[in-house]
Amino acid sequence: MLSMHGSGIGRLIAIGTACVMSQESLDIPEYLIAKKHISDEVHRLRAAIAATRVQMIQIRKQITVDSPPEATGFIEAHLMMLDDPMLAQQPEELVTRLQINAEQAIARQSQSLIDVFEAMEDEYLRTKGDDIRQVVDRIQKNLMDIEPISSTDISDEFSDPIIVSRDLAPADTLAMKSRNIRGILTNLGSPISHSSILARSLGIPAVVGLHAATRYIRHGDKLIVDGRYGDVIIAPDKNTLTAYRKLKKQTLAHTRKLDALIKSPSVTQDGERINLLANIDLPRDTRQALNVGASGIGLFRTEFLYLNRAEIPTESDHFNAYMRVIRRFNRQPITIRTMDLGADKQLGSNSETALNPSLGLRGIRMSLGRPSLFIPQLRAILRASAHGRVRMMIPMMSSLPELFQVLTLIKETRKALREEGIPFNPKMQIGGMIEVPAAAIAADLFAPHLDFFSIGTNDLIQYALAIDRVDDEVSYLYNPLHPSVLRLIEMTVRAANRAKIPVTLCGEMAGDPKLIEVLLGLGLRQLSMDPANLLEAKAIIRQLDVNKAKKVSRRLLAGKEV
Repeated sequence: MLSMHGSGIGRLIAIGTACVMSQESLDIPEYLIAKKHISDEVHRLRAAIAATRVQMIQIRKQITVDSPPEATGFIEAHLMMLDDPMLAQQPEELVTRLQINAEQAIARQSQSLIDVFEAMEDEYLRTKGDDIRQVVDRIQKNLMDIEPISSTDISDEFSDPIIVSRDLAPADTLAMKSRNIRGILTNLGSPISHSSILARSLGIPAVVGLHAATRYIRHGDKLIVDGRYGDVIIAPDKNTLTAYRKLKKQTLAHTRKLDALIKSPSVTQDGERINLLANIDLPRDTRQALNVGASGIGLFRTEFLYLNRAEIPTESDHFNAYMRVIRRFNRQPITIRTMDLGADKQLGSNSETALNPSLGLRGIRMSLGRPSLFIPQLRAILRASAHGRVRMMIPMMSSLPELFQVLTLIKETRKALREEGIPFNPKMQIGGMIEVPAAAIAADLFAPHLDFFSIGTNDLIQYALAIDRVDDEVSYLYNPLHPSVLRLIEMTVRAANRAKIPVTLCGEMAGDPKLIEVLLGLGLRQLSMDPANLLEAKAIIRQLDVNKAKKVSRRLLAGKEV
């Protein structure tokens, strides 16, 4: 019996038989091209990209009405990548300049792009590297005359197949939809990669990011896949199988109980109502938020509009994206965060990276320094406010002069829209993110000038504790329950309460089942989280007593154990 650990997908457990579909990554050839054959090599690259496009379009046509709603969007995203100059044109330039073969040219170009994304702190943005890898893998297979994965690749010898692969693109996952797949294991991937989202939507337990699944798992091995915690057990013994079969039934029953809570109120045992909202990265994420009964969008990250494109997004680009969310949440609040570029999210492929980007020109600092980026977004948010309950949120506040500059720009933008006869909500709420310790300490100074606070604990923790949570050497120090972190949160809540403005917590702490009691004890009554965590959070809240939670928080604030 052997166990492995990765990132779990879904809330279920699968027991089945390994169907190993790919052993290793492609062996990319490398050779020089004679000058007289350069044009032929460029033509071969273009033909492979064209063939990939045809395959993707064919997959899109095969998407059935009962497929997850995200399916079409993911395929469209990969189709758009095929038209991106960074993939469609740069490799041609490498073929011509370096006289290398097409496979090697696109491999080098794609790796340079993947390296940029994998160096980013934001988990969603890191998954863009997976997208590039998956699209390029299909192009490489066309260059090398290798057939892509299809549902026919799944062995009929097993009635309970668990797919084991180096990676699965959304197209691959959809190709398997018609088969009785019990689970999915991949070497690569993350919990929010497109294939993971599809697996979750299809109700297939999965574990991704295993690194060596295809090395240690053999075709035909008995497997247990725990999608809750990311555990994989290879060739389990009889006792382990019996225990997990029992646990599988319990987990399924628990999942059904959670699903039954969708329309139930989020109220503690002593009658305190807790408002649960959703964090989203893309307009299409609203479907998952609605499916779990989120009472609104507590954080709409807008950085996706600026990434993977050569040109600056227009006011229309912004407005259209916001309207897609408003149409789904037309009666609930939608909190749009202005661009938070500059740390791990750089604009364009040629942006210079600061020596210490997390402490450099990022968030509102960049917005104020780049009005050509910021003004179109302000106009679009204000225009969108005429159509729904839109709120605007300012990231990375650290000083009052910065806030006053932003408020002045908003005032000027309102005036311009009014003169142009463009409707907007003049009472649209303006809030600020408390994610810099300086802002938390001075929250009482910011509060009179804002309509709400939102605490971003991801940055607040790493700034307060002076650690980089993605640095393996110090990530163990990333402690949400450190007394200093909890005091900064409590300080912010007290300032908001005195100013009679609402305060939400939208960092990862909000969706952590182990931390919810502490947050309620600190006085928080609004939590915004990944939609996948919302029902579990609601179930926990319905079992809690706020007075008991306050006692737990007081002990932790004093540096005592609970």
